[in-house]
Amino acid sequence: MVKRKYQHLLESIVNSVEKQEGKFNETATLAINLLSEELVVDYVGVCILSIDANTIEQVAHSGNAIDVIRPKPRFCSQYLTDLKQHRIIDVADVNEDIRVKALFECYFYPKQINSSLDVAIRINGHLEGVLFLESSTPRSWSESELDIVAQVADQLALTLATQRAYETDERLSLFLKAIEHSEQVSMVVNLHTDIIEYVNSAYHSMSGTPKQKILGCPIYSLDFFKQSPDQAHSVLTDVKRGRIAKGDTKLTRSDGSSYWVRYSVNPFTTQRGNYYALITAEDSSDELEHKNELERLAWRCSLTGLYNRSFFNKALERRTTGHLMLIDLMGFKRFNDTYGHEKGDRLLVEVARRLRHFASINQAELVARVGSDEFAVVVDGLEDSKHLDYLIKRLYHQLTLPVTIGREAFDAKPALSIVEIDSLEEMFSALTCADIAVQYAKRKQGDAIQLFNNALLNTFKEGAQIERDLQSALKNREFELYYQPLRDLNTQRYIGAEALIRWHHPKRGVLYPAAFIDIAEQTGMIGAIGEWVLETACRQLNLWQHHNMNLSMHVNVAAQQFFNTSLYDQVWQLVTRYRIKPRTLIIEITETELMEDIIYATNLCKELAELGVGLAIDDFGTGYSSMRYLKQFPISKLKIDRSFISDLSVSHESREIVSAIIAMASALNISLTAEGVETIEQEQFLTKLRCHHAQGFLYSPALREAEFERFLKVNVQLTDTLLSVS
Repeated sequence: MVKRKYQHLLESIVNSVEKQEGKFNETATLAINLLSEELVVDYVGVCILSIDANTIEQVAHSGNAIDVIRPKPRFCSQYLTDLKQHRIIDVADVNEDIRVKALFECYFYPKQINSSLDVAIRINGHLEGVLFLESSTPRSWSESELDIVAQVADQLALTLATQRAYETDERLSLFLKAIEHSEQVSMVVNLHTDIIEYVNSAYHSMSGTPKQKILGCPIYSLDFFKQSPDQAHSVLTDVKRGRIAKGDTKLTRSDGSSYWVRYSVNPFTTQRGNYYALITAEDSSDELEHKNELERLAWRCSLTGLYNRSFFNKALERRTTGHLMLIDLMGFKRFNDTYGHEKGDRLLVEVARRLRHFASINQAELVARVGSDEFAVVVDGLEDSKHLDYLIKRLYHQLTLPVTIGREAFDAKPALSIVEIDSLEEMFSALTCADIAVQYAKRKQGDAIQLFNNALLNTFKEGAQIERDLQSALKNREFELYYQPLRDLNTQRYIGAEALIRWHHPKRGVLYPAAFIDIAEQTGMIGAIGEWVLETACRQLNLWQHHNMNLSMHVNVAAQQFFNTSLYDQVWQLVTRYRIKPRTLIIEITETELMEDIIYATNLCKELAELGVGLAIDDFGTGYSSMRYLKQFPISKLKIDRSFISDLSVSHESREIVSAIIAMASALNISLTAEGVETIEQEQFLTKLRCHHAQGFLYSPALREAEFERFLKVNVQLTDTLLSVS
């Protein structure tokens, strides 16, 4: 009997004139009157929502006079989310149900409502309104009630959709007639399906292809995607990210004739939340053909389409104002070697596209590829330092966004330098100064950005002299290894040493690594120096082991040396030649350098581990490694950066960080060394937390080989004496 009554109710709505004519308000009034007659409730109503405009409109209601209006969408966002996702919110007790918490104080309580049933009115999944039933008497909602109210809500949704369709039909008809008579090509593409849903007759006139051949087809069927796939996919990617794309492209018709197309692609969203793109295009052959051909032959990079170095240098020589920005892609050679030149080229093309986009926004006409992995752009009108800083950060952010190549996403790693052209000395070109600054940017932690200044220039001049002196340093045997002891905090014995290079400069005296290692890396000499250090350390370790000195040897390796494909062969030869005991040779590399190429680093570390060679992550805590990678690498040791150790007595944060690192290392069963220990208090703190090893001036600075051995003998005797007394 109940089903018959409810079926009659639904048929009354479905067959009503109001619904057939798409009159939503009238249909809503009919629906709530029928529901009020059939169901035991106090109030029935329908509201239309606009979440974007934060409005609510009650279009129909039944029951006593309603003087309390439901709150606006922003007030009850969680309630609307639940309603959209689950469609029905049936509440037996509004005071207890968390789903309607936002409505209780401002709506249900003033109306003295105890139970409610809210059903979403949705069109294509988009929440358009609510059909609600309310009872002042506590009650639960039966399955049959839930079913009929849900069906009524569906009919209201259909009516609302019909009404909106009728309202737009006339406007759409006028628009189609106007656009069909346009000489400019117009095309509409569904960005969800990539299907061409509309194209006007001008397309046939321009391309020679009847519009019926592409209408309803994927956008990839266009000549643009077939003949210029990289450019086309780049445009589509931009548009799907909500960006407007504009440009020119050269295409070929089926009869073999070529033509230039100037296009503009604008993404937009319909009222129902569907994503589309409007493509407009016109034949620009006469204007662009001659101009583009001349530029391509003389001044353009054939891969990226940007100006080449020759054109850029000539144009830059004439500039007396503006800011030069130089971009260097760090690790690009290794990217090419690892993933292939095709992907390397596509990375360059994407970077060039982003630079071109940046230049167009900032009216910068001078954009070039000035090296294999270097780009440059000149921007005018940046006297305001805040505006300059904003543009720099904006460009850097755009360049660091992942680059999608095929199905893979790669992180671009740009280093950015900025030079104010009118502040330079006459003997140095702007591009030279930018290159000096970009080398400093590469060595920075965090954002690799460097503004050029005179201090950099002076440092560069000094570095140039160091570079010349380095050429003969190896040949003249000016390098020497010093050894800093590593102390076991549990046994109070010295169990190893870190090999540290010193340069006995003929004029400057003893130089520490900070004075020349960076220059060696920039000039490529770090490879030869690193090989000498590694062999000298292994030779010394062999001598210690031959004299039954049970020590380990830690050797620092620069990123260039670590990622050089010959490192494994060199280590294998040294371990074999000097008969190094397993797990006594430990290679150190900073965590930031280790993360430059995860796949390569992981494979190399596993191969070294098979040789019995350990890996220590130096300066731990200052880079950006993660627990996942720590578990992935066969790590022998973590070395806590000295900056945390030096602050232990004054910084609560440093104590917390060190405690966390020690706990993490213990959980992962990784040995731990604290660097830069200088006070008894620091040692006691580390010992209490069960840090394994320590090194620093509290024990000894780095010593020459003979001094190191004497140091060990003295401390072994002293330790044995203290232990026997205790």
